[in-house]
Amino acid sequence: MPHLEIVPDAAAPTLWSRLRAAADEAAAREPVLASQMSAVILSHDGLAGALSFQIARKLGDDELNAMTVREVCLAAYADRPDLIDAAEADLAAVEERDPAIRSLLQPFLYFKGFQALQAWRVANWLWGQERWTLALHIQSRMSELFQVDVHPAARLGRGIFIDHGTGVVIGETAVVGDDVSMLHGVTLGGTGAQRGDRHPKIGKGVLLGAGAKVLGNITVGDYAKVASGSVVLKPVPAGCTVAGVPARLVNCPTEATPARTMDHTLADVVYDFVI
Repeated sequence: MPHLEIVPDAAAPTLWSRLRAAADEAAAREPVLASQMSAVILSHDGLAGALSFQIARKLGDDELNAMTVREVCLAAYADRPDLIDAAEADLAAVEERDPAIRSLLQPFLYFKGFQALQAWRVANWLWGQERWTLALHIQSRMSELFQVDVHPAARLGRGIFIDHGTGVVIGETAVVGDDVSMLHGVTLGGTGAQRGDRHPKIGKGVLLGAGAKVLGNITVGDYAKVASGSVVLKPVPAGCTVAGVPARLVNCPTEATPARTMDHTLADVVYDFVI
């Protein structure tokens, strides 16, 4: 049987065109927000322009005005076009995994987890440019505005979904893989005052439940699941579920893609040993 290559539909609407259509509809339905829709989305010709405007209007203040923030964002996107690719993957992740949204407009305009993540991407770019003070300034503003505190030196993948966002803390040497989902109150922290590589390494496709604490330079394997409220102090095998304080192995293997299904339930069988 001959191999059939699947060719994407060139006529399929892009994420940007769908976002614009949602803004058009919102402006028609709610005229009092029409000027906001125009300024933030409809007056721009692409996601980079709109996203830089959105970040700037959120983070700008008396110390660093919105126009300067926007110029920094645009410089980052010009130097690293993959930052916009990552933003698209993050936006698509919210659409796929959050049953509460009605359109792409909600996460882009109103979801602080998505907005904080995009601000972090710019701060991370600044950190790579050795502009450490400005990167830390953006981190501070993120924490004040969104209650999401991610160090600019941390390494995060793409397709990440931070649901609700409040109380998320990610340390300097943490690594988060692609397609990870996490809820509010997640901490990826250290275990003391030691310096150097001291924060968790989270594999791809991992689900971190609300209030989960993963502490120390340990690995949570690909497609693992950490139950809400758990405290993880030792490595978690790939494809396994852990729960409790301290965390114990409760299911291995778990479902194939926990970060996508967002299934927070636990197996009935509990293994009586600490990981």
